Amino acid sequence: QAAWCELPSRVLLVLTSQRGVQMYDSDGSTMVFWHALDVPEHPAAHSVFARGISAAGGRFICVGTSFGAVLVFDIPPKGTNVTLSEVLEQHRDPVTDIAAEQGQAPDGAGDLVTADDSGTLCLWSTGEEFTLLGKIPGSGCTCSSVALWNGIVAAGYGNGQIRLWEAGSGRIRAQVSAHARWIYALDLAPLTGKLLSGAEDSFVHVWKLSRNPDTDDVEIQHCHAECVTDTQVCGARFCDPAGDTFAVTGYDLSEILCY
Repeated sequence: QAAWCELPSRVLLVLTSQRGVQMYDSDGSTMVFWHALDVPEHPAAHSVFARGISAAGGRFICVGTSFGAVLVFDIPPKGTNVTLSEVLEQHRDPVTDIAAEQGQAPDGAGDLVTADDSGTLCLWSTGEEFTLLGKIPGSGCTCSSVALWNGIVAAGYGNGQIRLWEAGSGRIRAQVSAHARWIYALDLAPLTGKLLSGAEDSFVHVWKLSRNPDTDDVEIQHCHAECVTDTQVCGARFCDPAGDTFAVTGYDLSEILCY
């Protein structure tokens, strides 16, 4: 996986692989930091890898691992003195995705969410030490992608469903059978609350998340569907904070399609 991590003081390009975690300057010219994964002496049946990347708390970058641990790296304002400040060990299955709050978190709500292969979600409050606020147990179906906006956790699953959870209480607020196949990508436009989902069924959907000001109910509205013919969509991202444009790619596709 690769992701831009935007911190107040700098932007880093973070890459994860079966070897470990690499961090580069924003232009990719200088490797700032390298963290190797511990490979056990007697490898089990499953492979070792890092997956799930997110900036968090203004000065941290969080990266998930196949062991279920989340590595928290403390990033200096400049230079290469990156340190592993904490390891969060709440997941029992490989971490799949990590997302930080993209809007304004309500009082008591977490500002970081981590997901794993069993569908379990962990809600965290970031700071000098990360605090586990709540755990949403999985139902055996992989949660492949998560997003967090204004205290709403949007999670995409291997069965094609999107579920919306309350980041404060962990209560489910909405569930949509969005796709016929595995959802591979979710992205959120922070200015508007638009949600993008892409899946193996070759469809990309745009949704709109909102809170009813009278009842505080979480609402999801379908805005647009796009079929990328004969393509298993594996990547989808908005290209701007308002969600007016998005880019899509698929397996065995050497192109990036922009809409």
